[in-house]
Amino acid sequence: MSKTYTIGEISEMWGLPISTLRYYDKEGLFPNLGRTSGIRQFTDTEIEALRVIECLKKSGLEIKDIKRFMDMCARGSETFGERKALFENQKRAVEAEISRLQATLDMLNYKCWYYESAMEIGEDATKAMKPKDMPESVRQAYERSHQ
Repeated sequence: MSKTYTIGEISEMWGLPISTLRYYDKEGLFPNLGRTSGIRQFTDTEIEALRVIECLKKSGLEIKDIKRFMDMCARGSETFGERKALFENQKRAVEAEISRLQATLDMLNYKCWYYESAMEIGEDATKAMKPKDMPESVRQAYERSHQ
């Protein structure tokens, strides 16, 4: 028999408020969640579901769409294509977000270097510097952030 966990234990393990776990349950995201005397009993099945739920949530999917995914899972292998398409779409969305964040990080790195250099050699000298004269990592960050 697999170990069971209370909602409080899951809340602590995942750093999620109990209210969030109750909401997920109310929305049907844990379709096989057992109860003993009315107390939710989470198993490894719900923990794995929670891993997927949190991944999809962090990828930008709304709860209603996560519920749709969970419903697809319940329908079985006939929905593999739909599920794969959902994950491919979310993967593309995350990759686009990473690209946007990388451009932001590049600008921050460039500006950190810029002000450090301005304090060392003066702003006029820093401003006059061509990308080819910058340290390689700074030049790359500058070029990526100025595309």
